[in-house]
Amino acid sequence: MDEKQSNYQRIEKAIDYIHKNFKQQPSLEDIAATVNLSPFHFQRVFTEWAGVSPKKFTQYISIGYSKSLLKKQNATLLDTAYDTGLSGTSRLHDLFVQIEGMTPGEYKNGANTLNINYSFAMTPFGQLIIGSTPKGVCYMAFEQNKQRALTTMQQRFPHATYEENHDAYQQQALSIFDKDWSQLDRIKLHLSGTPFQLKVWESLLKIPFAQLSTYGDIAQSIGKPKSARAVGTAIGKNPIAFLIPCHRVIQNTGHIGGYMWGTTKKSAIIGWEAAKQDNKAQN
Repeated sequence: MDEKQSNYQRIEKAIDYIHKNFKQQPSLEDIAATVNLSPFHFQRVFTEWAGVSPKKFTQYISIGYSKSLLKKQNATLLDTAYDTGLSGTSRLHDLFVQIEGMTPGEYKNGANTLNINYSFAMTPFGQLIIGSTPKGVCYMAFEQNKQRALTTMQQRFPHATYEENHDAYQQQALSIFDKDWSQLDRIKLHLSGTPFQLKVWESLLKIPFAQLSTYGDIAQSIGKPKSARAVGTAIGKNPIAFLIPCHRVIQNTGHIGGYMWGTTKKSAIIGWEAAKQDNKAQN
């Protein structure tokens, strides 16, 4: 296990501790002790990862942060997403994603000839697997075990052929972790889902970076105000982690809510985005 991966596992464990104990505002010493590092060493490792201190990061991922951000944005988030799309933050529209969905009939007829390239990459949130077809990225998922990651993807596309190959679509998508969103070229996705799922996933793309929405907000935005539960199911089927930002959807009470790759990782991503946004605003 390389140092980068090992450090994130420590950070993930620390974030889990913060998430469970934020009401007590744990000290640096308390948090460092949970990952068996000295306070000085932990402060350095964590700050390198997040760009802010553990103390400040605790504020970002606390329930209080989620509630205050949601309350602040609730009046305008839907208008921003619905009327101006991806321009909710500076030039976020540069990340416009062209969705090419397949009908069930098209998938059935073409499944045996679907060719998927895949590769593994380290991110600020641990290892992920990414898959792409000749049309674009079709799959991204966080998973530390490579064989389990590949098996899960194969279960989703059981009739495809696979080749371990890092292509341009994947490289473009992965750049989202280390570049400003406004500097990215168009990222192309190749999604297969029901019309309802595609509509929900497209709505997720309109949630601005470092902002939050609720299941009810998403239901409203797609013109199905009574379908919050169905929206939650569709979000749970999201095949592309982080890039289709289902982590930005929380419960209307302000609680983090579920996440396919774990609530700790969801908290980590929300806090990381908030820190990046805050640093950008200060510079």
